[in-house]
Amino acid sequence: MDHPATIRPDTEGTRVAVVGDLYRYLATGDETGGAYAMIDATVPPGGGPPPHVHSREEESFFVLEGEITFRLDDQTIVAGPNTFLNMPIGSLHSFKNESGLPARMLITLAPAGLEKMFLEAGKVLTSPDEQPQPPTEQEIKKLLEVAPKYGVQIHVPH
Repeated sequence: MDHPATIRPDTEGTRVAVVGDLYRYLATGDETGGAYAMIDATVPPGGGPPPHVHSREEESFFVLEGEITFRLDDQTIVAGPNTFLNMPIGSLHSFKNESGLPARMLITLAPAGLEKMFLEAGKVLTSPDEQPQPPTEQEIKKLLEVAPKYGVQIHVPH
């Protein structure tokens, strides 16, 4: 075994605000030997990233609460609780909370590494009461700057 077990109670895990969404790290590549990372994501109404393509990792989603609208190439999938989706490497995809209520889902990245982009582009929240704010132009610009370093191509809507 090249790394110890990870046990993370619901009050623990780095919390990162990423362009308006809240990501709580359940497992990072440093904890899984690089095999995968897992994030508990809270997506407020209107939240979610623009269309993008990963060149290094599969990204999967499991909706826990609420409703998230996913776009995968030319498909639109409205996903409620207990829906699972996997986005293959190279697929153009996005997700958005188009409902009026917050949604929660698990995001798995395999192999790990992309969680470091969220740390670099987002803001670590240090207080349990601190919540993400709607993204600023500066935060969006920072994400667009760092994404290519992590093999992510963001398709900015015009």
